[in-house]
Amino acid sequence: MTTDSDTQPKRRTTRVLVLIPLAIFAGFAAIAGKMLYDQDVNGLDVSAIPSALIGKQAPSLSLPALDGSQTPALTDAAIRGKLTLVNVFASWCVPCRQEHPLLTELAKDPRLTIVGINYKDRNDNALRFLGELGNPYDAIGIDPNGKAAIDWGVYGIPESYLVGPDGTILYKRVGPFDERSVVQDLLPAIETAVSAAKS
Repeated sequence: MTTDSDTQPKRRTTRVLVLIPLAIFAGFAAIAGKMLYDQDVNGLDVSAIPSALIGKQAPSLSLPALDGSQTPALTDAAIRGKLTLVNVFASWCVPCRQEHPLLTELAKDPRLTIVGINYKDRNDNALRFLGELGNPYDAIGIDPNGKAAIDWGVYGIPESYLVGPDGTILYKRVGPFDERSVVQDLLPAIETAVSAAKS
């Protein structure tokens, strides 16, 4: 005959066996989350990963407009002959929301055109995002299946590319802009591009 005192150790053992895989999974999830949060891959800052496209012609753009927006579609004509920041964004992307005020400020710079590739987003959500935070883009193209992002070599969003007036990719930023990256990286790249265009 089994007594309560006999079944209690069995129950404890069963609970422990069930909790071990959960604890292991939670540990792995915490490590993965920290790596994503820190944008750290094998000790390297993801934003420092060089792009094979730098110094090469930007991929062709022929993306339909965001339906319901007054902003034109994103085509080659929208960036031709202009120093342009191509920003890949989505309404569901939290870091995109964080960098958006900086893009709004950058849009005031008369030397720069800012265009957006709206990546795998729902039209109504993208419109709501821009309505709430403002629209810094001179043109927006939708990329519902991510094909344009593949062409541009996007690792993850947000991601931005500085494209010269001749269509050459001059600079790439993986991850959101912050004040430091704008001041230390993007603005010097803009200055260099403007000086090169003058000379």
